[in-house]
Amino acid sequence: MWASNLYHRPKLTRSQLAVIIPLAIVHTLGNLLTNVSIGRVNVSFTHTIKAMEPFFTVLFSVLFLGEWPTFWIVFSLIPVVGGVALASFTEASFNWIGFCSAMASNVTNQSRNVLSKKFMVKNEETLDNINLFSIITIISFMLLVPAAILLEGVKFSPSYLQSAANQGLNIRELCIRSLLAGFCLHSYQQVSYMILQMVSPVTHSVGNCVKRVVVIIASVIFFQTPVSPINSLGTTLALTGVFLYSKAKQLKPKPKGGESLKVAE
Repeated sequence: MWASNLYHRPKLTRSQLAVIIPLAIVHTLGNLLTNVSIGRVNVSFTHTIKAMEPFFTVLFSVLFLGEWPTFWIVFSLIPVVGGVALASFTEASFNWIGFCSAMASNVTNQSRNVLSKKFMVKNEETLDNINLFSIITIISFMLLVPAAILLEGVKFSPSYLQSAANQGLNIRELCIRSLLAGFCLHSYQQVSYMILQMVSPVTHSVGNCVKRVVVIIASVIFFQTPVSPINSLGTTLALTGVFLYSKAKQLKPKPKGGESLKVAE
């Protein structure tokens, strides 16, 4: 977009870059850890664990933004996390690497979201949400290229690709699916950043919970993953928690000392 002048090119200062680099690092780690988890356990289980992120968001919003949620908002998040825990109780594909990777991705992704929110509220005219995410993506790409070449580079050599093709691997289909997956992931994260600028990190995180419920159901249907009654009950509890949160958002805190309390959304 910058090259074609479809979007204005940002003018970065050193102070801005010093803030963006840590965001890019945690962004990279979050995506990396998510993929590690998906490689170890079922897709549905990874996203079930990642649905616990609202509590991390509340914690980081307090620590980094000084935003305190109301009692009812915190209370409404209990069934969300409780439902996730219940759904995970009978997970057949459970292993500690997959579990810890998904949990660590919660920490990194929510740190990124909260810190990004802190950065965006400064209202930098030349660095809006689109430019911020674009720069983070470019830095993330630069961080991952050396690791990808070191770990996977040999697999793209002509001899290796020919050997894989002889064993039935469709190289063309692999490339098309990889490009499509990359485009979809980038589009999702770009839209996610646009939404993050308009809402609080907690609202953004609970919206992700709804997304994860859809992903869990879709993956169960697509991969025909066995689902126990406890798993179904856990998903129902999580959805109930999201509904309660939407109701808690409508409750306004009572004025204190003649002034309204400023509470995080």
